Amino acid sequence: MKHDRLAQVLSQIQKLEAQIVMELQQKEAEYGYKIHKKKVQFSQEIHLRHRQLKEKLHRYILRSSFLVLLTTPVIYACLLPIALLDLICSVYQWICFPIYGIPTVRRSDYLTFDRRHLAYLNLIEKINCEYCSYGNGILAYVVEIVARTEQYWCPIKHFHCVKCAHKRYKNFLNFGDGEGYAHQLDRIRKEFGDLEFTSKDGQEAKKGER
Repeated sequence: MKHDRLAQVLSQIQKLEAQIVMELQQKEAEYGYKIHKKKVQFSQEIHLRHRQLKEKLHRYILRSSFLVLLTTPVIYACLLPIALLDLICSVYQWICFPIYGIPTVRRSDYLTFDRRHLAYLNLIEKINCEYCSYGNGILAYVVEIVARTEQYWCPIKHFHCVKCAHKRYKNFLNFGDGEGYAHQLDRIRKEFGDLEFTSKDGQEAKKGER
């Protein structure tokens, strides 16, 4: 019963995520921009106002503390392992997922580089934002790859690790359900039909509309 309730909560979380996407889209009118062919376009008035708000590079650097400047190389040193993780996991799923019959994860669904269009950000801020977008996007992308792998090889819920729950977790068997594991494993390994109805913007879509 506890795990069934967890599955319901996870389902509610996914619905809330879709609502968040819709709410963000409604912000277009409020902040004076529109999206055309996946590109953000601000009105001329808003664009000029944003340029006035942009902090000059030299002022941005001068007001940064010495410790912040000192840790910058440490922050960007993480780019190498993240890029390596990106490469390894991408190659892994391209080779293995077709063999297992697992749908591959669309990398583009997890990478969004749109903050560079904000005129109120200076060059350093834009680079920082793009770096964060890449890092968080790749980690989310890798989590989905691992989640689908786990669904194939070990679709068993943990006893009490709530933070271990990911989007595929709701399909897993309950902890201790030996009968279910013995008789339902093959079915669960193929249970990816819900992916066919999830579009990039988080809204439901029919087959063939992707």
